[in-house]
Amino acid sequence: MFDMVSRRGFVSLSAVVAAGLGLAGCSGSKTSEPAGSDAGSAKASSKKETVELQVFAANSLEKALPEVQELYTEQTGTTFADTQFKASGDLVEQMKAGATVDVLITASKGTMDDAETAELVDADAREDMFVNDLVIIRAEGSDTKVEAIADVANLDGKIAIGDAKTVPAGKYANQALASVGLYTGTEGDDGEYAPEIADKVALADKVGTAAAYVSTGDCVAGFVYSSDIFRYDGIEEAFVCPEDSHKPIVYPGAVAESSEHADEAKAFIDFCLSNKKAQKIWAKYGFELSA
Repeated sequence: MFDMVSRRGFVSLSAVVAAGLGLAGCSGSKTSEPAGSDAGSAKASSKKETVELQVFAANSLEKALPEVQELYTEQTGTTFADTQFKASGDLVEQMKAGATVDVLITASKGTMDDAETAELVDADAREDMFVNDLVIIRAEGSDTKVEAIADVANLDGKIAIGDAKTVPAGKYANQALASVGLYTGTEGDDGEYAPEIADKVALADKVGTAAAYVSTGDCVAGFVYSSDIFRYDGIEEAFVCPEDSHKPIVYPGAVAESSEHADEAKAFIDFCLSNKKAQKIWAKYGFELSA
């Protein structure tokens, strides 16, 4: 650390040197900036690097989050690396494998709990960010009717469901199916499908794939989030699963332990929850802030 010269002392010293040595009239010899000068501070500030954050986020945030990130960059100058949008479980596995991350946002508390147990995120910098609904979808314009969860057993065709091993939407779907006796486990990843639908289930590697299966006609119905209606073309809501048919759909966000910009990462999470323009973006894509 350099010894800092007070501003008043620096001014007085400058006056003495200027008077005694006639600096104003000296030949073009250059003097270095004193460590504590305003000019020196300005130069140091100008050399400050722009922070770039690496975000890992649940696949269902693929449309909304980039718009919020763009807004944040405009307001703060902070930029973002190529944000990874994948099934929440896959993101956690990448982090376990050594991926360097600043912010993790998952589509379930359970997946974030796994990350916390593995000491991949800072528990003190964890926030419940958004909530969502589980819906059964059909192809846009389809005459497929679903008036209750149990109706999927009577559909003529495949049902798209996220693979519960890595896709939180799949776990929620299985919980909803369990509530009507079409799945044997209450957690959503601990049972088997009932005979009535076992041959109908088409497992998807992410919630977006489930939506695609329905939009292309490969499946007659599928389980996704209500926000996915805003993300993908060719699908529409057929039925909203009752809240008590599955665990609450909550998206937690947290600062990753591997982050070298923890303060900036936490500031971004706070911005997502507090900025009015950001809130409008979340609402546009069907996300509600967690109470």
